Amino acid sequence: MGEIVYGSVIADKMRADLREKIIKNKDQVTLAVILVGNDPASLSYVRGKEKACAQVGIQAKTYTCDQNITERELQALIKKLNNDSDIDGILVQLPLPKHINSTKVIQSISVAKDVDGLTVENVGRLYCKEPTFVPCTPLGIMAILNFLPIKLAGKHAVVVGRSELVGAPISRLLLEANATVTMCHSYTKDLSFYTKQADILIVAVGKPQFINAQDVKKDAVVIDVGVNRQANGKLCGDVNLASVLDKVAYITPVPKGVGPMTITMLLWNTYEAHQRRMR
Repeated sequence: MGEIVYGSVIADKMRADLREKIIKNKDQVTLAVILVGNDPASLSYVRGKEKACAQVGIQAKTYTCDQNITERELQALIKKLNNDSDIDGILVQLPLPKHINSTKVIQSISVAKDVDGLTVENVGRLYCKEPTFVPCTPLGIMAILNFLPIKLAGKHAVVVGRSELVGAPISRLLLEANATVTMCHSYTKDLSFYTKQADILIVAVGKPQFINAQDVKKDAVVIDVGVNRQANGKLCGDVNLASVLDKVAYITPVPKGVGPMTITMLLWNTYEAHQRRMR
């Protein structure tokens, strides 16, 4: 039987380490979180980030904006935060209202404070192997993989999903770790042909229980990034955990898998932004 790898356990250890650093160095680290409107899911995500910040000793300043704020007004707020020497990182909670161009808003964040790693310059730095802020979910996935007693070099990693938030950056990070990487997406023919070859399978497609036992290689490492709400209200991943558990070596669950690591890497990115600012 495979081992379920709880990202929440790894996250707890990493947060404890970060809290110790912040207390020891008496750092004053501040994250600005911009929330537009009152979408329940967005509110929940922001509250979770506020709680995580408090846990490690990072000050979270939440700027709640009216649903009808204009794009120009939102960019003006970001410019103000860019110029505020007390702010180390800036995060805009997505999605934004339809009348706002999310791309333009994200690109207005200072590269030095882009702790989500979404600005064009930070993305470019990732692909050029320059110091940068890496998107938090891929960074969390790498932390999980590095926690396991496996070597990434020479392994065949298959990534299902090519989003700019997860699929593309995790592929790049795996390449840097000397894995051989295959990217699959909605146009890939005979997907199972590729997934069955994966020593490391990362699935981020947003389709509940999309991957089953017949789609995975024996003793594979499976990272399930998907978060899907079922009719009964419970969450499930893109992988049918019950189906594949007896076949794989390691698998992350949903919930308590990749999710806690994403927030944890946001905290670490914010701390790194502070460290860079103080140098």
